[in-house]
Amino acid sequence: MDPGNSAPFAIGMLGLLLGMRHATDPDHVIAVTAILTRERRFGTAARIGVVWGLGHTLTVLAVGTAIIVFKLAIPVRLGLAMEFAVALVLILLGLNAFGAMLHQVSALLFTRRRALAEGPIIHSHVHLGGPSHRLSQGHWHLGDFSRGTVGGASRPQSDHEHALPCAVSQSGTPRPLLRSFGVGLVHGLAGSAAIALVVLSAIPNPLWATLYLVIFCTGTIIGMALITTAIGAPMIAAERRVSSLHQRLVVGSGLLSFAFGLFLAYRIGVVDRLFGVVPIWVPH
Repeated sequence: MDPGNSAPFAIGMLGLLLGMRHATDPDHVIAVTAILTRERRFGTAARIGVVWGLGHTLTVLAVGTAIIVFKLAIPVRLGLAMEFAVALVLILLGLNAFGAMLHQVSALLFTRRRALAEGPIIHSHVHLGGPSHRLSQGHWHLGDFSRGTVGGASRPQSDHEHALPCAVSQSGTPRPLLRSFGVGLVHGLAGSAAIALVVLSAIPNPLWATLYLVIFCTGTIIGMALITTAIGAPMIAAERRVSSLHQRLVVGSGLLSFAFGLFLAYRIGVVDRLFGVVPIWVPH
């Protein structure tokens, strides 16, 4: 492709659109969703997308420009290792929700075993229908987590008390933005080689290829900002109106991130033989 004989505007628009489409890759969307579920403000959702895009842009431009300008070759095992880092990040993002789920399951099993071990509890009830009399009844108390009962003791719980432990962090701190930036860095590192090689094959001129890479990254930032806003809006609305639904979304997105991370780790480590003798890497 000769940029002098083509329409630069068309090339720029293509890079912008491809960058926005790149933001919709499954691992990108799952990662930012796991971060977004902890937020309670609409403005933060868009900022998380922009910050993720900036982190992604930093590594893509750094590594991609080096590949384009200096014609660097990425070793197969190094390329796989960079993609494996994405799997580890997804697992870490979902680890909190996975641990919370295990905590509740173990608590439920322990409570039921404890209730069964204590045996039936005898209650005396006064029946007022007809002649007044008192009737003793024996029954099992297995615990009701919706009302916080354990072995017969009951107290109502609010939605926030009933939430899975450690599933949600408070917003209002820079931690989500820093987390988003770090995740963007890792994702950019994993995809930089493939992106640069595709650009270089289409635009051999290093200057134009680098300019195209900048436009591509700009499209990625815009696309991710739109995606995080679209995902964050219903989640924040659910948190404000139906707290229990929001808790399920938090745990569900975390478990999805954890499971997808495990899948990627298996595919890269075992199928693509990152830890094998002859690794297989096809940049994509």
